[in-house]
Amino acid sequence: MPAHGNDALAAIFPPGGLLDRLRAANAADWAAYTGHGFVRGLADGTLPEPCFRHYLVQDYLFLIHFARAHALAGYKAETLEDIRMATRAAASISDTEMGLHVTYCAERGITEADMQAAPEGVATMAYTRYVMERGMAGDLLDLYAALAPCVLGYAEIGFRLAADPATRRDGNPYASWIEMYSGEDYQRIARDTAAFIEGLARRRGAYARIDSLVRTFGEATRLEAAFWQQGLDGG
Repeated sequence: MPAHGNDALAAIFPPGGLLDRLRAANAADWAAYTGHGFVRGLADGTLPEPCFRHYLVQDYLFLIHFARAHALAGYKAETLEDIRMATRAAASISDTEMGLHVTYCAERGITEADMQAAPEGVATMAYTRYVMERGMAGDLLDLYAALAPCVLGYAEIGFRLAADPATRRDGNPYASWIEMYSGEDYQRIARDTAAFIEGLARRRGAYARIDSLVRTFGEATRLEAAFWQQGLDGG
């Protein structure tokens, strides 16, 4: 990978930082998540359309709970800046990201009413409730350890797919998905989130409870892989 590629990923997982350690401690699960068959199907354009449509519907339902989790982060916060970070994230999901998601789905004939009426998949329920449980049982850092694999993992996946010469460009029906998560807007969100978590780690004594954070990050990572698998199975 070119040097600027290493720099881009280092901004999301600063070498020697908490996030770098959490990812390294869960290397096998992280590879299974970021290199899942669903992701490979996005890269070469072979993912069956029904699988992608099923994923999109479940992702809409997931985003609702993701916004709730950030609202919980605001409740768990102890500083004004922590509250601002949480409220910005919740508003970005509910006001911007979900709107883009609805537009993206409409282009594929999926209405917002369709998504709202759809039942939650088992993997959707397991993942979202796990994140909320970690936030309720632990503190703000525990919650962000559970949230991090989604935000940062999508950034790494998007970047790697865009940088890989083997990724199909011409005629790939999922090119716009890759462009969205490899684009500067999303990559900036990931960098900002990573910087916030690293600062939170220093304030919240992360290394005194590293084993617990490793476990939370790993469990959330496995749930991410299960969410991809749900997409494949639902097609």
